[in-house]
Amino acid sequence: MSYTAVATSTTPVLIIYLLDISGSMSQMLGDKKRVEIVSDALQEIALEMVARSTKGELVSPRYRLAIYAYESVVHDVLGGVRTIDQFVRDGVPEFAPRGGTNTAAAFTEAEKLLQQELQYMEGHPAPLICHMTDGEYQGDDPTPVVQRIMNMGTPDGKVLVENIFISDKILKSPIPPLDQFPGITNEADLANEYARTLMRISSPIPESYLSEMQEFGYGLKQGAPMLFPGQSKDLIRMAFTMSGATPVA
Repeated sequence: MSYTAVATSTTPVLIIYLLDISGSMSQMLGDKKRVEIVSDALQEIALEMVARSTKGELVSPRYRLAIYAYESVVHDVLGGVRTIDQFVRDGVPEFAPRGGTNTAAAFTEAEKLLQQELQYMEGHPAPLICHMTDGEYQGDDPTPVVQRIMNMGTPDGKVLVENIFISDKILKSPIPPLDQFPGITNEADLANEYARTLMRISSPIPESYLSEMQEFGYGLKQGAPMLFPGQSKDLIRMAFTMSGATPVA
């Protein structure tokens, strides 16, 4: 599995965002609410996707997005899949934090969407799920459904699963500057059990994605999982940058 297929207007990549909007997302992280920082990061990566899809004045639909915001129930924010130009035209929706954290239900919706979409994705880059949460799940353990998803894919590779954990209690030691941060390479460095659970259901960063991230100035190393500690605005921005790092034509 190479993860080298490029996103083009005829072979766009599908990116599914699963965003925890439970009540705790209204808590502050620095000078902004957690949910506001996530919205800002989503807007920034969407604009980056547009830049990577633009030739002259034409925006090619190289990225297709779906967004599921979840609390106790799951909300299909875009009403299906949208191309990147449609998404940017309509803007990032406002999220209203409330309720619990039904993570398994969110991944189940992603699984259903992939079952519909994968049959049409011959020659496309492997899809990516970007899951952001700030607390442990309530209800069913999401691990079984995520494991099923990670066994789905295209000839380019299995579906990639990225996890962003917004918490100040993820790593036992301080995080270095991001141009020197190699990623989370050792489970023993994690400070709590849920972070370790998320690490086990995070895909390794493909080499092609790593090259893109290094061009952005990040110091991530080969072998690191797609698990990011969302302890600051800059870390959350880096994590969302990863979600858009599919190779493009």
